[in-house]
Amino acid sequence: MNHAKLFSVFVSISILTYGAIAFYFLPIATFQGELTRMALLPESLFGWTKPQAQLDVQWMQQATMQEADVLVIGDSFSDSRVWQTVLTQHQLKVRTVSWNSMQGICSDFSDWAKAQGFRGKYVVAEIVERNLIGTLQRSMDCKQTQYRTHSSVDAPRYPPAASFDPTLGNYAGQLSTGIQTRINVHEYEVRSGARDFQLWEIPNNVKVARVNNGCAYFSHARCNDALFLGEDEATEVNAKAFDLVAAHSARLQNFTAIWVVVPNKATTYLYPHKTFWQEAERRLSMPNLLQVNQRALHEKTVDLYPANNTHYSTTGYLLMGDAIYKTMRQAAGH
Repeated sequence: MNHAKLFSVFVSISILTYGAIAFYFLPIATFQGELTRMALLPESLFGWTKPQAQLDVQWMQQATMQEADVLVIGDSFSDSRVWQTVLTQHQLKVRTVSWNSMQGICSDFSDWAKAQGFRGKYVVAEIVERNLIGTLQRSMDCKQTQYRTHSSVDAPRYPPAASFDPTLGNYAGQLSTGIQTRINVHEYEVRSGARDFQLWEIPNNVKVARVNNGCAYFSHARCNDALFLGEDEATEVNAKAFDLVAAHSARLQNFTAIWVVVPNKATTYLYPHKTFWQEAERRLSMPNLLQVNQRALHEKTVDLYPANNTHYSTTGYLLMGDAIYKTMRQAAGH
């Protein structure tokens, strides 16, 4: 009997101890952004707090290939269909597909698009800076389009959250994740407290960087610092991009091609002196999104890119959409 009582006490103490540890560590490991999740740093430090615009879901509807005025070939910056709401609110019907499903803009693209029933005038090709050269080089090798239909292509999209509570935690995660997050918070506090702190590279392809005048641009608690992908570098975009875009434009000769290169988040905040977008605007009539971003920062736009995410906020997406629509209008002679 004594052994049974001792065992019962041991189990009770173990459960209470585990519960106390979990209660302390788990709530901090609740992530809203992909960068906070990758870095294991809490939303209470890096989660955005200023509300964003609320979009109407009716503007996010996917058009069929046959009814579309605009075909968008893009990556994750287009998959959410947020920037496209600028076009749809101007009564344009938009169909968005991914580079992966298209395999690229193949040699037979014009014939393929016609066979699919696309009668629209515009093709918008969107790529984020870090993937530009790789995506275009792979696409150049594509001779025959073999479109792979994914159910997600036509699945509904919903407006991004207009707000969230960065201090709200839950207890549904792994205890080890909570413990590692606590460790990372401690290391961040030590590092960022140093007078000469500029950069902390976290092993999981994330870096924490000090941003000049950061609290004018971000709403999170530690607004002097923000999270960035570790692979986003200060180097200029490879000049071969101009020839690759020109070669792909020849495959789009039956359409009005609008090329869109989205600057890396780090380019916008840390390395804004890159010249690619200015040259691409001059040579390829490409929307100068780096200039758009820099103008927004000059006007103290908050959370253009949220600190906890690699992608634009709703504000940033709408500025992107405005720039693309203006480029389309200019191409049409308006």
